[in-house]
Amino acid sequence: MLPFDRFALRPHRAPSAFATTSRRGFLKAGALTGAGLVIGALLPGGRITAAHAADADSPFEGYIVINPDNSVTVLSAHFEMGQGAYTGIATLVAEELDADWSQMRVEGASGNPKLYGNLALGGAFQITGGSTAMASSFDRYRKAGAMARAMLVAAAAQSWNVPAGEIKVEKGVLSHTSGQQANFGALAEKAATMSPPGDVGFKDAKDWRLIGDETLHRVDHVSKTNGSAQFPLDVKLDGMLYAVVAHPPLFGATAKSFDATAAKAVKGVVDVVQIPRGVAVVADSTWSAMKGREALKVEWDNSQAETRGSAEIMADYKKLAEGTDAKVARSDGDVAKALTEATKVIEAAYEFPYLAHAAMEPLDAVAWKHDDVIEVWGGHQMPDTYQAITAQIAELPPEKVKLHVMMSGGSFGRRAVADGDVVAEAVSTAKAIGWKAPVKLVWTREDDMTGGRYRPMYFHKMKAGLDVQGKIIAWQHRIVGQSILGDTPFNAWVKDGIDPTSVEGAANLPYAIPNMTVDLVTAKAGVPVLWWRSVGSTHTAYSSEVFIDELAHEAGKDPIEFRLGLLEDHPRHRAVLEKVRDASGWGNELGNGKGRGVAVAESFGSFVAQVAEISIEKGTIKVERVVCAVDCGTAINPNVIKAQMEGGIGFGLGAILKGEITLEGGAVQQTNFDGYEVLHMEEMPQVDVHIIASTEKPTGVGEPGVPPIGPAIANAVFSVTGKRVRVLPMSKTDLSAT
Repeated sequence: MLPFDRFALRPHRAPSAFATTSRRGFLKAGALTGAGLVIGALLPGGRITAAHAADADSPFEGYIVINPDNSVTVLSAHFEMGQGAYTGIATLVAEELDADWSQMRVEGASGNPKLYGNLALGGAFQITGGSTAMASSFDRYRKAGAMARAMLVAAAAQSWNVPAGEIKVEKGVLSHTSGQQANFGALAEKAATMSPPGDVGFKDAKDWRLIGDETLHRVDHVSKTNGSAQFPLDVKLDGMLYAVVAHPPLFGATAKSFDATAAKAVKGVVDVVQIPRGVAVVADSTWSAMKGREALKVEWDNSQAETRGSAEIMADYKKLAEGTDAKVARSDGDVAKALTEATKVIEAAYEFPYLAHAAMEPLDAVAWKHDDVIEVWGGHQMPDTYQAITAQIAELPPEKVKLHVMMSGGSFGRRAVADGDVVAEAVSTAKAIGWKAPVKLVWTREDDMTGGRYRPMYFHKMKAGLDVQGKIIAWQHRIVGQSILGDTPFNAWVKDGIDPTSVEGAANLPYAIPNMTVDLVTAKAGVPVLWWRSVGSTHTAYSSEVFIDELAHEAGKDPIEFRLGLLEDHPRHRAVLEKVRDASGWGNELGNGKGRGVAVAESFGSFVAQVAEISIEKGTIKVERVVCAVDCGTAINPNVIKAQMEGGIGFGLGAILKGEITLEGGAVQQTNFDGYEVLHMEEMPQVDVHIIASTEKPTGVGEPGVPPIGPAIANAVFSVTGKRVRVLPMSKTDLSAT
């Protein structure tokens, strides 16, 4: 734990102060604060000045702070949840700044969508998700680094009375042939007085020193190794109280009344208060709050609750799949006619369960209202959304909300919740006790497992037709499941009744099939759902890639060659497939009880193919090796890319082999990792990652490793057993005869 002053927020300027600034206004200005040179945004009426910065008492005017001690602090628009965003963004800045890697520091920034809006998603709001951090940051942070470098060079040239073109910058030091030299920190104050360059160019890729460096360590690796890295769970403020919430046992239920007598008798409990999402127990420790909650008596109103079990919901989905109330996401040619002309028609159906996110750090947030501001510490995956929610609850203007964007121990989408979730609960609890103390609110593992948000359950129904040559002439794909975006602030992304997160990976299937229909039935269920690592492609890649494999088998074709024949107009798909074919020894014999399977998927602009090698003994699948090829455009940090492919494969394996959230009478049956199993260390296969060289702009790597692993395993299972796995998790399929 660190003392409170470590967490003192440097207030940021309110979003309204930048109301007339374009998204690219940051290219126009530099400023000096008490910390050093800050490269930031254009304020209405002129560039940032020392006076502006002093008024703000903050370096949150931009992207880079060059400190007097020569360290460089990058203010990241994207938060770090283990995926390596901080390292990637620091690399972009350091490359153009010509800083030494040891100088680089990163902090989370927030409070201004004009500065920190996600450019890959239109720039209107700040969010880390959809594997867009590098796509959003690639030009923005390189330009900030290049601008800072130019201003430092101008400062040195003026101070030394030499031409700027004669100054060399290398590893954080500026030097001239006359023998004069200085580090960044020594020139920061002078640089802040320089006129910002109207435009700056980027280095040529051949001159990159850090981008693409395979030996570069993560910017946060030391702090995470020695324990100095701080997460929301580590926050400890003077006089802080701790809270947990009694949530309804059924989704959609509400608290009718409660008896806090026994709870308040528990040692350490100081208050019990009702908040919109349940009843909060507040104590002098989390343990005391948990014990108080155990003693709490709540009467729940279940009149609006979801009471169906998983089997009942799936049965309803299957009925919906037979109906006519489907919205068309893609329609090419005439599928019905082509099916009547097909030599062979193949049908299949796939079932996908609800899945939990199960990030290692539980949900948590700290709220403290003092004076006329409120501070909130947390894993703020959508900062401006949480700022607005906090302001509404606290009845303060948004500029009085100060967010501490902290690193988090995983998310997989769980911390990006439109209603604020744990943040709203922490603020509501602090308000309910009269703002008398800072409040840390924590969800236990059981809280999140039984009352959280889930990857939706889905049912897929598919039909395809082959002609006499074994070519696919018809493809029909119906998807049934809940909408993630519907009834949220993101509902505007739902077009013509189609939630794009339900059909991505299916509606944009790359295979050359002349007659194709993909449609969607959006089902209603009371179970709260949320994006889950790789979102729609978690199920669409599975059904599509297992089905395409079945069609290859029916056509008597090699699965990889069959795919390549359908991808003539998609060279990036072909490249990753060809790489795994060659690197895996595809076609070589593996021996009895062993087999290979392949899958390829595009998600979030990246292309990933995987070949999985498995063995089956006494009905148990053991994944021996996975060969993975990834094309994610420019490889900023190869080690991060490899780690994310490995992590995505492990994450996906746990889900497809045994991950499942089930309901009985509306209540979730799994409560912790004993019931909701993730992949064990000894189950992790050897993973060989091959990065395809590319000059395209960078795309995502945090999620695209997940979609291909499931179908690759399923196709490998078929190669050994002749059985198709159409119901997940795979533990439900009886392989004992093999």
